[in-house]
Amino acid sequence: MEPTVIYEEPDFLVINKPGGLIVHGEHPSVVDWLVKEYPEAKKVGDDPEERPGIVHRLDRDTSGVMVIPRTQETFSFFKNLFQTKEIKKKYIALVYGVPREAKGTIDKPIGLNSGSTKRTVFVKNAKMVKEAVTDYEVLRSFEIGGVPVSLVAVSPRTGRTHQIRVHMASIGCPIVGDTLYGPKKQGVAAPRQFLHAESVEFPTPRGNRITVSADLPPELAALIS
Repeated sequence: MEPTVIYEEPDFLVINKPGGLIVHGEHPSVVDWLVKEYPEAKKVGDDPEERPGIVHRLDRDTSGVMVIPRTQETFSFFKNLFQTKEIKKKYIALVYGVPREAKGTIDKPIGLNSGSTKRTVFVKNAKMVKEAVTDYEVLRSFEIGGVPVSLVAVSPRTGRTHQIRVHMASIGCPIVGDTLYGPKKQGVAAPRQFLHAESVEFPTPRGNRITVSADLPPELAALIS
């Protein structure tokens, strides 16, 4: 299980990360693959010992596009793009139920539950509370085995940990396959959480703006076919 390169320039890559592969911190990881295939990335980043070349992350069970800088200069460039919200990310998610609004914005701060790694929008007693804004649009609603579900396009304006998962659950539409923020007993038998980073749009260091996309992986596509 390894990432695939879907776009490459001399100073950065865009990869398609498979679901189930962690970005860093365990083995195997995206970082293990990166330093083997692109050894120059070993010295890149805020903490190259721990997470070389990593300027943003996807959850272990989320698949899709990730931008990987190959030089320190490009790392600083992309870090600034993320901080100034100049990178547009679009995800595809399958959620339980049908959102009340076909198109909407979820503007709810997210914090960390005390003594837990779980995030929450109920921030009165939470720690590390930060602004979080997510736009979504329902693509279609249907049933799988009698269970109502909706396929949604989701664009986070901020980059909080678990943001899409927490925000969709907060409107009563948790992501199918997500047992942390959704039902422990899932009504739909998904191989993993149905969340895929479909595309990323950004200006390159040379000033041209590009969009790079990754198709829905077969294990998720099969669930909605």
